[in-house]
Amino acid sequence: MAIEVYKAISPSFDESVYIHNSAVIVGDVELDHDASIWPLVAARGDVNYIRIGKRSNIQDGTVLHVTRKSDLNPDGFPLIIGDDVTVGHKCMLHGCQLGNRILVGMGAIVMDGAVVEDDVFIGAGALVAPNKVLESGFLYVGNPAVKKRPLKQKEIAFLKQSAKNYVVLKDEYLAMDNA
Repeated sequence: MAIEVYKAISPSFDESVYIHNSAVIVGDVELDHDASIWPLVAARGDVNYIRIGKRSNIQDGTVLHVTRKSDLNPDGFPLIIGDDVTVGHKCMLHGCQLGNRILVGMGAIVMDGAVVEDDVFIGAGALVAPNKVLESGFLYVGNPAVKKRPLKQKEIAFLKQSAKNYVVLKDEYLAMDNA
């Protein structure tokens, strides 16, 4: 894995975190307990910061980035991912905020300033426009993403189960690495 310092700031994580050796993690990136980063993920916390919550998993080929602070946008847009979030393969998350228990479908894009509340499914290939708010408890699909329907109880339960599945998988990978 490529763990790179940027302006004297190093990525931060503990021994419970799994980062695949093909991933690139740069600068102000913090991964909380039991998070996992899978093959070919790029997380670049250079001009702002990235935070990834407990038990969240970022799957293959996903790009994580941020927006610089400026006169027009004094705080810029950091990337904040809550707990128990599953980010599918080949997604792009850019300067947005994701709450807890979210599934981001494969190939989805979530843009600057977007806020995704807790317990949300974002469909594969969806485009969440800048500054859009996705309300808790719904499925969003399309380009641009629109509210499709309320989530079923079974789907809400799956959000935590998906995160648990990836904790089990990353533990298996960590055990192989330490064997």
